Amino acid sequence: MKDQLVALLHQALQSWAQTESITLPESLEVQIERGRGSEHGDYASNVAMRLAKPAQRSPRDLATQLCAHLPAHPQVERVEVAGPGFINFFITQDAANAVVAEIHQHGEHYGRSQAGAGERVMLEFVSANPTGPLHVGHGRGAAFGAALGNVLAAAGYDVHREYYVNDAGRQMHILTLSVLVRYLEHRGEPMPFPVNGYRGDYIHHIARDLEAEHGDRYRLSAADLCQDLPADENAGGDKERYIDALIQRARHLLGESAYQTILSAAVNAITTDIAEDLAAFGVHYERWFSERALVDTGAVEQAVERLLSAGAIYEDNGALWFRSSDYGDDKDRVVRRADGQMTYFASDIAYHLDKFERGFQRIIDVFGADHHGYMARVRASLEAFGYDISRLEFRLVQFAILYRGHERLPMSTRSGEFVTLRELREEVGNDAARFFYVMRRPEQHLDFDLELAKSRSNDNPVYYIQYAHARVCSVLAQMAERGIRHDNNNGLKHISQLDADHEQSLLAQLGRYPEVIQAAAVGHEPHQLAQYLRELAGAFHTYYNAHTFLVDEAALRDARLSLIIATRQVIANGLGILGVSAPESM
Repeated sequence: MKDQLVALLHQALQSWAQTESITLPESLEVQIERGRGSEHGDYASNVAMRLAKPAQRSPRDLATQLCAHLPAHPQVERVEVAGPGFINFFITQDAANAVVAEIHQHGEHYGRSQAGAGERVMLEFVSANPTGPLHVGHGRGAAFGAALGNVLAAAGYDVHREYYVNDAGRQMHILTLSVLVRYLEHRGEPMPFPVNGYRGDYIHHIARDLEAEHGDRYRLSAADLCQDLPADENAGGDKERYIDALIQRARHLLGESAYQTILSAAVNAITTDIAEDLAAFGVHYERWFSERALVDTGAVEQAVERLLSAGAIYEDNGALWFRSSDYGDDKDRVVRRADGQMTYFASDIAYHLDKFERGFQRIIDVFGADHHGYMARVRASLEAFGYDISRLEFRLVQFAILYRGHERLPMSTRSGEFVTLRELREEVGNDAARFFYVMRRPEQHLDFDLELAKSRSNDNPVYYIQYAHARVCSVLAQMAERGIRHDNNNGLKHISQLDADHEQSLLAQLGRYPEVIQAAAVGHEPHQLAQYLRELAGAFHTYYNAHTFLVDEAALRDARLSLIIATRQVIANGLGILGVSAPESM
């Protein structure tokens, strides 16, 4: 209906402009929103107020003139000018009722559109370093990214989902060293564990797998490994300097081939675990993109060389610096250190260059809020390459804070003291986790209440929505037990009998669904869908508590059943986009 009203207003604008000999602004966009209450109509537009200044007319007078030029439409009952110049549309009851037939016709495809057809969107999300299992903080980015991809696809966009595996760089060496120390410990060569190493139990598991496959092949003398090293932090030294020296010592003693074998075993074990965890969470990707592949193919070096040739990089004290401050960043950034090692930022440049060169019209990076500083430098690098940076959008996701009662649970990967995403899923279930993660804007802090997520109460939003779906199924089960048959054609024929306030409210909510999908896709805000489903469930529960569905009168009974079956369909559709199941019983 919104699209039809937009078309009507465009026709009115063209007709009015021709009559008044006025050229309309090219940037003028006709917007239609839902009315704010029945007295303000079903839909409203502020186009007259936005056009008034360039047209040198008063908003209200202009709104009146536009209404006079509006073509008639069978589903528009009347149009009114309100307030400072709003144009309010009141649609006919037949138009409102038609949504039930539309839902029954389109089923699981109801609400989907081709609004984004032809636009390729690249969506990167999670991309956690493969240094340990995913924790509950990562889960929010996973749920948000997956829901965003689904809602974009529902609006017709061609979505490519990608996970960038940071499998190169210093953290991978710290991981490798951590596994080696545990491996030596298991082989009878114990040594003090580095303060800056990864301590989780998963390190022991990787070390034992290495031991099972290779036995003593990588066994070193702990005394030789620790010989002539600087002091670690717990001995009064610097933990960073100590672990870097230990890594270099291990590489020398093992030899590069053996060292790389351990590194690959560690990275592959954790990456596989992450992939399995995400798949079990209902999160899937078209591609897992390796940072090491960028390095091995020379893509990182090539990207830096291109910037160097463009004069966007300079040398200082043996290091190469990107002139990011010339493109809006707060300072210049190192891309190659004085020791010849490329930085993480250099890989990020190459990766984003690759994204743009693959021809995506829109690129969305879902980052943790702690990566806020990366946005300006990444945009700067792409601008230096000459790309339109408006094609790149960042969505920052605040890590969820997990509570058990009043106790806040830790989430430190390095210390090993954290609640994994897998543990969260096992405790509260995928459905609660997926919904809780997306029910607020990603930029907002989220306190994840375990007890609420597990509760079977109306205070638990996912239970409240799923219960509405299950209630419809229960009504249909009762119908079957009583030997009653539902004639959907008869129900659609008599939808006009559904004139009670609760029925009208539910009809209005069902009609909003396609608009919610469109708004969530355009705004990249799947939480809009989560909020809508709560409102729809609320309208249904109110209706359920106020009316009897299995009445004796066949016409009214069939109409009510057609309405609640349509409601069940929309709830299932919406939950499916959010990655949440729609159970038939609770």
